[in-house]
Amino acid sequence: MEKVVQAVNLTKVYQKNNNMAVYALNDVSVEIAKGEFIAIMGASGSGKSTLMNILGCLDRPSEGKVLLDGEEVNKHDDETLAKIRNKKIGFVFQTFNLLSRTNALENVELPLIYSDKDNLTDLAKNALIKVGLGDRLDHQPNELSGGQQQRVAIARALVNDPEIIFADEPTGNLDTKSGYEIMDLFQKLNETGVTVVVVTHEPDIAEYASRIIKITDGKIVSDEKNINVRLAKEELNNIEKSATVKD
Repeated sequence: MEKVVQAVNLTKVYQKNNNMAVYALNDVSVEIAKGEFIAIMGASGSGKSTLMNILGCLDRPSEGKVLLDGEEVNKHDDETLAKIRNKKIGFVFQTFNLLSRTNALENVELPLIYSDKDNLTDLAKNALIKVGLGDRLDHQPNELSGGQQQRVAIARALVNDPEIIFADEPTGNLDTKSGYEIMDLFQKLNETGVTVVVVTHEPDIAEYASRIIKITDGKIVSDEKNINVRLAKEELNNIEKSATVKD
């Protein structure tokens, strides 16, 4: 399968005040193929978010290299890395990171500021329609539920048609049903060919992915196919059936 991301011998070291080295990552190598749905799972402080940030060109390793579509990205300056991220990668975070006084459409348009594409408003509108918010274009974040805010964040991640989406604890601030809806959306996006990488500390969220990478103390301890993928759509249907019975 075509490799989207290749990481080779990644090490990330932080120095404490007493000059003691702290390894956030320690000699990690991993490959991500086009169209995969991967969960990177680990406890708080395990190094999973550090790994995502380096794979997504948000941070640089102390040692090792990252290749994106076969091109080594570590050697680029910050401006070039920003352009690469804007073109090829979409990010979704636990806290949504939406501008509070800006409506949904304008929030989604933000990554297009440096784009040379035409019809930017139409692109943002289509991204919101894709995540089921075509009727919330002019709503500000405080007029949206947590699940809807995360959908805006996902639309923003999608607007440049990225090859890969990295999501860091995307359901961490959501109730159970909203969490199912977000994971259902990721599964549907993955079915269209989008590569999805979700970082989580929750085993039940990791089970929505078809491959689960577990990381402990900065090292990968397991990397396995998930043969029993949870389907968020089925769980949403069960919630609806339960609600219908109660009514």
